[in-house]
Amino acid sequence: MLDNYRPADLAPARRSNTDTTQTIAELLARAERPTFSVEFFPPKTDEGARVLHEAIEKLEPWNPDFVSVTYGANGSLRDRTLAAVRDMVASTKLRVVGHLTCTGQSVDELKSVIDAYGDLGVHHILAVRGDMPGGPRQPWEPHPQGLKNATELVELVKSRGDYCVGVGAFPDIHPGSTPEQDVRVLHDKQDAGAEFAITQLFFRPSAYYDLIDRMRADGCTLPVIAGMMPVTAISQLDKFAELSGVPLPASVTERLMAVANDPLAVRATGAQICAELASDLLERGAPGLQFFTRNRSAATREILAILLARRPW
Repeated sequence: MLDNYRPADLAPARRSNTDTTQTIAELLARAERPTFSVEFFPPKTDEGARVLHEAIEKLEPWNPDFVSVTYGANGSLRDRTLAAVRDMVASTKLRVVGHLTCTGQSVDELKSVIDAYGDLGVHHILAVRGDMPGGPRQPWEPHPQGLKNATELVELVKSRGDYCVGVGAFPDIHPGSTPEQDVRVLHDKQDAGAEFAITQLFFRPSAYYDLIDRMRADGCTLPVIAGMMPVTAISQLDKFAELSGVPLPASVTERLMAVANDPLAVRATGAQICAELASDLLERGAPGLQFFTRNRSAATREILAILLARRPW
């Protein structure tokens, strides 16, 4: 499938990959086309670094508008994150976004990371509260010398320089929260200086549309990029449910379980389901898509090829 399309055709007027002068907020405001971005995580081993480099090399020709690098839940991968960001800045022409969480870190430690991003020439930061090391279901506790929430983190990042700041959003309600509270928090983040949001992964398009409706009714105008990850193995179903906060739709699990004994069919079905979700979102005006890659490129490229054939935007 991938050989049938040229990556440069992903959008009719796609900018050159070397044009990274515009901020993500400016790209989203233009609304000429949806943005496309990918998320990586910092490798832990030499083999992991090789896999990451290979994924970047295969995705860069598709001209992603930005790439992002995740951050350990409590800063545990801080050095690896900064090293991965440094490498991407040095070896690619991509717009790079560094992640930052306030879990398990003092304000001074957070300032140090923010300034390190700036020193690397990275002026986009995704500021999220982060989960405790035990996962999203473990009650969150602030660091004694740290921040209380992501809103305070946005304020801190903006105070350290000219950063374009993104935040997280939850189409499927954040654990322990309510729909109304989620929107209030997003509005607070916008007031603190956030300029765009990226959702946690989800599988129900209605969840995204309902979130947008609640935000706009509340006066929150943040553009919301839809985050997605295709299921590539049956073993991922429980993990994806944990990440999204709700069980996967029965229509999704039934399609995947119907081919559970064929790993290649599971991959193909997962990519098709993700492409259908992406098409629905783009047809109804979602401003961008972000793919959580797990440092692999094949599934993302397969989905992009499907979207290219359909051009739902």
